[in-house]
Formats: sequence, structure tokens, C-alpha cells
Amino acid sequence: MIIAEEISTALHEGRGVVALESTIISHGLPSNSSARVAREIEAAVRSCGAVPATIAILDGQVRVGLDDRALDRIATDAAVVKSSIRDLGSVLASRALGATTVASTAYLAHRAGIRVFATGGLGGVHRGASTSFDESADLPALARTPVALVCAGVKSILDVEATLERLETLSVGLVGYRSERFPGFYIQDSGYAVPWVAQTAVEIADILFARDALGLEQALVVANAIPDGKEMAREMHDATLAAALRVLQEKKITGKDVTPFLLGYFHEHTNGVSLQANIDLVLNNATLAAGIARALTVA
Repeated sequence: MIIAEEISTALHEGRGVVALESTIISHGLPSNSSARVAREIEAAVRSCGAVPATIAILDGQVRVGLDDRALDRIATDAAVVKSSIRDLGSVLASRALGATTVASTAYLAHRAGIRVFATGGLGGVHRGASTSFDESADLPALARTPVALVCAGVKSILDVEATLERLETLSVGLVGYRSERFPGFYIQDSGYAVPWVAQTAVEIADILFARDALGLEQALVVANAIPDGKEMAREMHDATLAAALRVLQEKKITGKDVTPFLLGYFHEHTNGVSLQANIDLVLNNATLAAGIARALTVA
């Protein structure tokens, strides 16, 4: 594991650091804009007084913190592998180019000593999982990785109710930021409630301090809805989702290919509306995560 000097220094000095995944760069956004957006996400973290730590695998090494050349490779190389925890050994040994998912980013961030992680949407239980058993590796990973994960809920393409039930069963903490409603990625309200609400980053840091004192090993999921005025129109969202699910079934797409396909379908069929919403919510999450990271530095 190679930790960039800026990040290593910040961790040593007790300053706020925010981990960022790289799958959003390689698989979540169009390649012609993903590097630019990745830099905007890092800039959002910096603007709030924390240090960004984008994580990826390059040339047989885990890299915590990417320079411009490495970030461009993740954004543009067609051979980049979407790398969850189970893939890490193989990607490293083969010296492949790997983009980390929520699960693997959380794991590697924790190994590096980073306590806060910002992403777009959490993975979860897929629709029809009662027969396919298709569930994201994000959930069991968060059950054993004590990080704070700031996200815009779970992607609305998933079974939200089942995902919330699994989070409860796995004892993964869940708190809403300034809202009693669990967000649905592109939309502010998935139709479900959260058990706890925090109004400030300091309150979230206090929750983390209390959890640490008890030695809890599960993550804390911080549900942060897409900002007012930025969400997709509900009618557009619901119609696009229904059409995307039909195509998914027709093409028999399964496993880790499901989410990239559905996100791509949204981007293609909403004339850029979903893409802009995706960018807006990630920037919003990065800002909140930076605030939490800074609050954690105040003992």
C-alpha cells in the first residue's frame, strides 16, 4: 500500500482525511468527463479543510491518493477492473488496473487509518434477490469495517426496503443528515424512514466517538440526500427506471455488471439530467464528509 505523502502527513498530524472510491471514475461517469469530475470531488473536500484520498490499484500496488496521471488512467483505460474486496488479491498479483468499489474502498481506507469515506450511492440488495441471491458486497463489508460512509442512500435501482432490513440485521449504524427520510440517490425520498437524525457534522462525529468507545466494528452510514432543487423529477425517474429494468431483464445482465448498466441507461435516456444529479450528490457528500472528518480531529 502506497499512501501519498500529503495524506500520510495529514494522518500523522491528526488532520481530517476523506477516502474516495475510484469506481465512480471508471464505471459511474462517462470517461470524457470523469477525470474532471473526480478532481472537482477532491476540490470539494479541500474547500472544507480536509484532505482527499482517492483509492485505486495501479501496477501491483494499492494507491491511497492519486496524482493526475494515475487518475487519468483510471478514468480512460478501458481495461480497468471493477474491484471489490474479493478481487483485490487477483488484481494486485496480475498487476492489473483496478478501480475500487464501496466495499474495497472502505476496507482499504480503514487499513490506511482513514475514518471517513464519501461516495455516491451505497450498494445493496438487488430486486429479485429472493431467487437470485444478488446482494452487493458493500453490505457485509460495512458490517465489519468501522468507517463513516457518507452516501445519498442506495441507488433507486435496488430493493431499498430489503437493503434497509439487511443493514439492520448486520448492525450497521444508520443516521440521516437533516432528514427523517432515507434518500434514493437521484431523488430525496426513497419512501422509507431513517432511525436517527443528525443536524450537524459535529453531531455525527459525536456518534462516531461513542461507537469507538464501545469498540463497535460496524460502519456508520450517513444518509445525505441530494440537495434541494437538484433531484430528478419523480415522473422522469420512475419511467426511466421501469424501462431500464425491462432492458436489464431482456439482456440477462447480472452480478457486478448490473449497476454500471443501469447508471449508463439513466445517463443515456435522461438527456444528461441523471448525470448532473449524480455529480451534484457526490459533491454534496464530499462536502459533508470533509466536515465530519474535521470534526473528528477535535477531541
